[in-house]
Amino acid sequence: MDKEKGLVLEVNGANIEELVKNNPSLVIDCWAPWCGPCRMMSPVIDELAADYKGKITFGKLNTDLNQDIAAKYQVQAIPTLLIFKGGKLADRKVGALPKKVLEGELTKSLA
Repeated sequence: MDKEKGLVLEVNGANIEELVKNNPSLVIDCWAPWCGPCRMMSPVIDELAADYKGKITFGKLNTDLNQDIAAKYQVQAIPTLLIFKGGKLADRKVGALPKKVLEGELTKSLA
């Protein structure tokens, strides 16, 4: 499978407010480079971003570089997925989840 580039946005302090406001369905993967489970989730996020292109926007937030944002959204463990619907935090998922489980959770949260 040829991996599409640019489907998962980099999230940081400069763009998070705009992303939350302008994307009706947004999932932000809070991660760090040293986190093994985060690295396991990365290809799952890439696949979901391709599968739901045009329906759900996906982004990645490096919590080491954006500790203020992680604190604002009370991210206490990584990986954490912040799920926004209509500009509001609708749900969060903590830990590495298999694609099928995560897909079910996302469709439930964003329905």
